[in-house]
Amino acid sequence: MSALSFRFGPGPLRKEEGAFLDQSHSLRGTAMSKRIQAKHKLDRRMGQNIWGRPKSPVNRREYGPGQHGQRRKGKMSDFGTQLRAKQKLKGYYANITEKQFRRYYAEAIRLRGDSSENLIGLLERRLDAVVYRAKFVPTPFAARQFVNHGHVKVNGRRVNIASFLVKPGDVIEVKDSSKQLEIVVVASQLAERDVPDYIEVDHSKMTARVTRVPSLTEVPYPVQMEPNLVIEFYSR
Repeated sequence: MSALSFRFGPGPLRKEEGAFLDQSHSLRGTAMSKRIQAKHKLDRRMGQNIWGRPKSPVNRREYGPGQHGQRRKGKMSDFGTQLRAKQKLKGYYANITEKQFRRYYAEAIRLRGDSSENLIGLLERRLDAVVYRAKFVPTPFAARQFVNHGHVKVNGRRVNIASFLVKPGDVIEVKDSSKQLEIVVVASQLAERDVPDYIEVDHSKMTARVTRVPSLTEVPYPVQMEPNLVIEFYSR
């Protein structure tokens, strides 16, 4: 297992848009979860539809949240621009914790080559990112939960750590008992995004294989990501 694999606690399971719902858990209430609220708030704060989802509030109003959201904003400082780039990239991958994201930065600068490209490569090798890219689930948040609940195998072995780093050539598979779950069937048919070229997918078998570590230009982000600014932020 990679040194950059970190274990997440399963935590309480709440009903949210695009999240995998394990029917063995009870769901309390119908209020929107904190994660969904945070996700929508990030879209509003950035003024961008970070995940390219049709239900993003930015599709209805492009100004920021709160009573002062429509005020004209002044020029952002270099620090503010770097911080914004970090928040956007970190938030895109289902709100990775700051501690874990900093570890990705440390590994990115340790590796040979362009540190910003290394950072994107590490993030795209996360198991939950591959599950999302393969269209086994509809959102990065659902992908993390799907992996954590043990519905995914890597090279025939069950892996329930969302941050597990996949290597080129690894085969990722939805376990047999989960292949007909509604969320999996619906996600594989979504027309709002395509599987990128660096992942080979067979939706009839619900298997995927990472063929190579992608470069920044290959990753199908709905908005512009600036990992070079993230590197600058942590290098201060």
